[in-house]
Amino acid sequence: ATVIAEGSVIGPDVTLSNTTVGVGARVERSSVKDSKIGAGASVGPYAHIRPGTVIDTSVHIGSFVEIKNSSLGVGAKVPHLTYVGDADIGEGTNIGASSVFVNYDGVNKHRTSIGKHVRVGSDTMLVAPVKIGDGAYTAAGSVITEDVPPGAMAVARERQRNIEGWVKRKRGGTEAARAAEAAED
Repeated sequence: ATVIAEGSVIGPDVTLSNTTVGVGARVERSSVKDSKIGAGASVGPYAHIRPGTVIDTSVHIGSFVEIKNSSLGVGAKVPHLTYVGDADIGEGTNIGASSVFVNYDGVNKHRTSIGKHVRVGSDTMLVAPVKIGDGAYTAAGSVITEDVPPGAMAVARERQRNIEGWVKRKRGGTEAARAAEAAED
């Protein structure tokens, strides 16, 4: 059964199935199934909350976020464009845009553990099983495959290198090649 506490706001285009919504929580244009949304939390628009998810007090789940079988601590934020699967996220943690919790290895699902007050940079891939310690950061664009100790900054990406003349050599005769040639003049 779905239970909606007093003072909650359930907007249009919301589907709630076997879900508890806490006092003062807000759900907009989203679907939530077999989950709990804490007091003062906000979900949506366009979020998809799947079974086994527990969203604590004052958590913010934004646009185009999918969460499955995960717990989010008090005040955690997943603002937009992110997949969170099989994870435990500590209080006050922020998950940057376009991040993915890579929970499936082709055979088994694995969990990711994120500590308190962690900052996950945009476009981070967290390859489970992995643990990010309290107060740690991950650099934008990183692929995290190893545990990150508390207070550390994890940078897991190759340095950018520019291959001069590549378009001319490999894509000569294209609009891109003509544009590049014109820019050189």
